[in-house]
Amino acid sequence: MREVLQLDELDFALLEVLHTDPKIGVLELSRRLRVARATGSARLRRLEDGGLIAGYEPRLDLAAAGFVVQAFVTMEIAQGALETIREALESIPGVLEAFATTGTGDILCRIAADSHLGLQQTLIDLNRSSIITRSTSVMVLSQVVPFRVMPLLRTLEPSGSAKAPAYRPHGR
Repeated sequence: MREVLQLDELDFALLEVLHTDPKIGVLELSRRLRVARATGSARLRRLEDGGLIAGYEPRLDLAAAGFVVQAFVTMEIAQGALETIREALESIPGVLEAFATTGTGDILCRIAADSHLGLQQTLIDLNRSSIITRSTSVMVLSQVVPFRVMPLLRTLEPSGSAKAPAYRPHGR
């Protein structure tokens, strides 16, 4: 397990800028933060190397690509099959993500399809696996809160002050 990164105000400011403008370059990022380019680059590298910034993939709207139906599927799996279920789930293109869970089910998957018929086929494909003993699906009607992390990160207390001498949080 990785060591938890201690974030200061400059780190939070950097993450806020990246969150609102993910295609920003290091030079413009440093300009907006009012720090030297080397400082901005070093902070960015630290957050990447520490695993907090996990990637820069574009956020895709599946409905715009024609995948307008989504569902969550709770699955019960055969005892001890947690290690082998990944391969079965990854072989089905409609499985967007899957989580091992507590409670009545063992795995929670989010799946997407281009139609209700496509969703039915994905569910059939899931249930073909001998690892899955039972599944229950729930259709998504609409998204109420999109995936977000910044409000949660903002609940952390900043560690110390930013070590960049020129950096001053806005309003100070």
